[in-house]
Amino acid sequence: MKIAVCVKAVPDTEAKIAIADGKKNIDFAGVRFVTSPYDEFAIEEALKLKEKLGGDTTVISMGGAECTDVLRDSLARGIDNAVHLNDADFAGLDTLSTAKVLASAIKDGGYEIVFMGQQGVGGDNSQVPSMLAELLGFAQATMAVKFECDGTTFKAEREIEGAHEFIEGSLPAVISAQKGLNEPRYPGIKGVMAARRKEIAVKDAAALGVKGQVGGANLKATIKEMALPPERPQGRKIEGDSDAQVSELVKLLRSEAHVL
Repeated sequence: MKIAVCVKAVPDTEAKIAIADGKKNIDFAGVRFVTSPYDEFAIEEALKLKEKLGGDTTVISMGGAECTDVLRDSLARGIDNAVHLNDADFAGLDTLSTAKVLASAIKDGGYEIVFMGQQGVGGDNSQVPSMLAELLGFAQATMAVKFECDGTTFKAEREIEGAHEFIEGSLPAVISAQKGLNEPRYPGIKGVMAARRKEIAVKDAAALGVKGQVGGANLKATIKEMALPPERPQGRKIEGDSDAQVSELVKLLRSEAHVL
């Protein structure tokens, strides 16, 4: 079985984010990139499926130099191969163009099942998995919290508002992972050292057959402007004994919070 995992390099969630000049992108200067947290569940599910059924696993990431460490992180966890989709045409793509690039790479590799996180932290669009499945003509199960596969068919469980949804389908398929699907393993020293020696295949737009088909005039959505959320106001400390504190709190809830 040929198993693919699509991962995204995202700014470390602990990083202090600033908006770049022009207000259409993040200023990535000095920012450390990591594997998008939801993609860690996708990596783990791919490894579990290989352990159960055998086969070959490949991690795919689209972007610039920031993808290298993320790809090596996946290799260190146990993924067999890595493919870096890197081209100037891939900068600033919308979700549909992103799905088109990934679909070309998936077709090129002949994969039977594709795992990915339910969303890339940062963009949080949750659109690419379904778009990818549609472009490929694959079955899909998004936001999966449970997954089973026998090599031909699959069963997945999704959490939806107020209920659980159970899906059955046949391969090939795209599965997007939600928190709770599994407990991701983390790379050990041996895996990290082995990952450093592995070759990462690089494919550009021409190699994927999408030159002139993504980005630029092909974009269906563009960012008009970015802005940071307003800073939270500082908290207020209420002084005095307990009776005075309660009295002051009730007063504030009525006059300022308007909840009483």
